[in-house]
Amino acid sequence: MLKSDAFIRRAQSAQPDTGRAIAEVLAQLPASDMALIILFVGEGHDLAVLEGALLPLAQITQIIGCTTAGEIGAGGYLEGQLVALGLPRSLFRVATGFLGDLRNFNPERARDLAFELRAEVTFSTADWANEVAFLLSDGLSLREDQLVWALSEALGQSPLVGGSAGDGLHFGKTFVLHGGRFMTDAAALAVLRTPCRVTAFRFDHLLPTEQRMVVTDADPAQRLVRAINGMPAGPEYARILGKDPQQLSPFIFAANPVVSKIGDTHHVLAIQRVETDGTLRFFSAIETGLVLRLAQSSDLEAHLERELSRLCADGATPVILACDCILRRLEAENSQCRHRISTVLDRHGVTGFNTYGEQFNLVHVNQTFTGLAFYPPEEDVEGLDISGFVRDAAEAPLNA
Repeated sequence: MLKSDAFIRRAQSAQPDTGRAIAEVLAQLPASDMALIILFVGEGHDLAVLEGALLPLAQITQIIGCTTAGEIGAGGYLEGQLVALGLPRSLFRVATGFLGDLRNFNPERARDLAFELRAEVTFSTADWANEVAFLLSDGLSLREDQLVWALSEALGQSPLVGGSAGDGLHFGKTFVLHGGRFMTDAAALAVLRTPCRVTAFRFDHLLPTEQRMVVTDADPAQRLVRAINGMPAGPEYARILGKDPQQLSPFIFAANPVVSKIGDTHHVLAIQRVETDGTLRFFSAIETGLVLRLAQSSDLEAHLERELSRLCADGATPVILACDCILRRLEAENSQCRHRISTVLDRHGVTGFNTYGEQFNLVHVNQTFTGLAFYPPEEDVEGLDISGFVRDAAEAPLNA
C-alpha cells in the first residue's frame, strides 16, 4: 500500500518571516511537477511578499489559496503558518478560475465559470473518470449560499466542497488567492479530474435536542436575527441557555449551536457574534419563520477519530484536504482537548484550514468538518513513476 504522501505532496513552514516561509514551502513543492498548489496562509504573513513569490509560478502551475482562522498540517492545529498541498500533474488535470465582486453576485457568471472549467478538464482527460470541485470564498462576502447553489447547478453530479476564508477571530477582512494574487470579495474555484478515487465528506458531532426557538425577525441578506420567539434575539438566546447576555462569546456560541432540522438531516446555523443592540449575526443565511433547535455536542475527539477512520475502512490510506469550522477549534480549546484533537488530525495526515463556513454541494454550512479524501490509484497510471514519488516523500520530511 502506498503512503499517502507518495502521490500528493504536503508542505508547511513555521518561519515567521514570510519570505523565508514561502521559500521553504515552495522548495517542497516543485511547481513544474504540480498541477495545482493549494496554499493556506496563517495570521501575520505579508500578502505582498507572498504575491511576489507566487506570481512567477502562476505561469507554470495553477495556484489557489486563502487566509485562515487557523491551519491544519503536520502536528494538527497550527497558528500563523503557511501550509500547502500539491497535486501532481501525473495524476491530476486542473482548471481554475475566480469570481470577483461577490457583493453584486451574478449567478449566470458563476454557472458559466463552472461549465468552462469542467469542459477544460473533460476534453483533456476524458478517460479519467473522477471529477470534483474545490471552492475557496471570501468569508465575509455573505454570498456563499447563492454561490454554491449556482455552481452546483452547473457542476451536475460532480461533488463541490469548499471553505470560507478566515481572519483569525478578527472578522475584519479575508482574502482569496488565485493565480498568485490575493483578492477580497472574491471566490476561487478549482475543478479536478483524476484517475484516483475521491470521496467528498461532511460530518459534525452535534446532536439536535427538542429545545426549539422560532426566528421572528431576520435580515437574510446580512445574516442578522433581530428577534427570537418575539423577543430581542441575543437576550432570548441567552435566556434559553440559562446565561446572562453579557456572557455571550464565541466560546458560548461554539458550545451551544443551533440547527435547522429537515427530516433526519440537520444543518448547523452557527452564530458569529452578538451586536451591541442584541442582534445575532450568523455565519450563514437565516430567515424569518425558521424553526431552530439547540444542539448538544457529542465527544469531539472520539467522533473525529471514528469518522476519519471510516475514510480508511477499505485499507487504503487517503490524503485528506479539510475545511474545519473555527467554532470546532474554539470548542476544542474551551474543552481543553485541542492537543488530543491535533494528535488525531496529525495521525490521519489531514491538511487544511479553519474556516468561517464550509460548502458542500448545494449548501453553505457551519461547525462541520468537510473535505475531500484522495486515494492512491488502484492501478499504475501511464507515465507515473511510483517509486520516485515514494522516495521523494521519504527524503523531504515536513517541518513541524
